[in-house]
Amino acid sequence: MTVSSRPGAAGATRTCPHCKTTILDSATRCPACQHYLKIDAAPASPIVARHAVQREETTTALEVEGRIRHPAEGGAWEYSVVLVIRDEAGKEINRQVVGVGALLVGDERTFSLAVEVTPTNDMRRPTRSPLSRGRS
Repeated sequence: MTVSSRPGAAGATRTCPHCKTTILDSATRCPACQHYLKIDAAPASPIVARHAVQREETTTALEVEGRIRHPAEGGAWEYSVVLVIRDEAGKEINRQVVGVGALLVGDERTFSLAVEVTPTNDMRRPTRSPLSRGRS
């Protein structure tokens, strides 16, 4: 989901300078490449205060892990890891293919999903930009 790009607004995004993934503006560490990010704001700014809150109050609201093992017989299995985010009405907000691959006889893969949430003081509802991938 792409939301308001107003700096300091809940849900505002930016690009990680290391891996170019779209991340939350408030992130102090990129969730994709795990690099720490430099904070360019003045110490008294609300953005820095929000960063401090994130380090202390980020929680994992959902965590799922599963494993697939190819049996000792048969041909290769191909897989696609598809991530879908829906709103409370079931409307699709975003769909991404996160990875693809194949399992040969005896191969095993473990897949993990974690959703981290961070409280903010911003009570405004994020606005979706025209770049949102919502489906009608």
